[in-house]
Amino acid sequence: MARRTTKAPTVAPSDLDARKATILQAVVVEHIDTAQPVGSSAVAASADLQVSPATVRSEMVTLEREGYLAQPHTSAGRVPTDKGYRYFVDHLKSGVLGAAQQQQVREFFAGVRGEVEDVLEQTSTLLSELTSYTSVVVGASHAHATILSVQLVNLDPRHHLLVTVFSDGSVVKHSVMPSFEANHVDVTEASRQLHALLIGTSLETRVQVPSRHDHVAALVRESVSVLHAEQPTMDGEQVFIGGSSRVAQVFDGVETVRKVLSILEQELLVVSLVQDILDQGLSVAIGSEHGFEPLLACAVVVAPVMIDGEPAGAVGLLGPTRMKYREAMAAAEVVSQHLTRHFAGEDDRG
Repeated sequence: MARRTTKAPTVAPSDLDARKATILQAVVVEHIDTAQPVGSSAVAASADLQVSPATVRSEMVTLEREGYLAQPHTSAGRVPTDKGYRYFVDHLKSGVLGAAQQQQVREFFAGVRGEVEDVLEQTSTLLSELTSYTSVVVGASHAHATILSVQLVNLDPRHHLLVTVFSDGSVVKHSVMPSFEANHVDVTEASRQLHALLIGTSLETRVQVPSRHDHVAALVRESVSVLHAEQPTMDGEQVFIGGSSRVAQVFDGVETVRKVLSILEQELLVVSLVQDILDQGLSVAIGSEHGFEPLLACAVVVAPVMIDGEPAGAVGLLGPTRMKYREAMAAAEVVSQHLTRHFAGEDDRG
């Protein structure tokens, strides 16, 4: 189990004066592009400041003293700290996806079909392809959704299929395998009783199952028991990870890659991570802000998915703290909006 750290305050750092802000932005942008410490000469050349490298160096020293930059080695340039990235993100202008990426998203949602789980899994792949980061798509629990349809299908005398359709669009299938043989007539009657018993209820609803000792009553009891055991993860959320293989491409260090992959294998932690970030009112959590010690080298971008004004999941991206924030935030926002419209049954027109 990953150890949680104390979350860092999420209050935005105070404003810097214009020159320091410009220098900090130049350092962040250059470091994101090169993954190397940034020197004052590079900043002076790239940041249209019309001041000498010596002046830039002095300002960078001040930024380091104030916690926005760090110097990995005495003779090296400087890199942004989590505080520096936070300032950069909080003052970042909204980005937009490129025309080709927007077309890719439109075509995906115009053509995607299938059950909710299939759509979420395919969406995780899309989001990773758009950004080259690892994606996380969390689907809401079925617990609050009402049951629209339920049917028990006879496959053979000791194997039946329970098919349940929920109001959130989910179609869930369970095997019901009683210890006795049930004929087609028994299964048909059990299906009729399940329909009368469960339509309009949710998985949180306590239903009164029959106490009789005949085959039909036993099939009803076992079907209800199997259905109410539906809990894929904590609180029933479903989580889909896209692009796990990209972790090794974007993170430095074998140990960091190992830690990140270890977290991604634990669905409960992934759901908790995304939910904690949304609960804090953030769209981006950087380094220690998300409270997961193994992910201190990571930034997580999230966007909620809403249905009828209620949270119905989230999409997210996980990458290094030097991630391309503008592109990642734009991709997460656009995909979450399209996913919201998809589940609302709206035509996808971009």
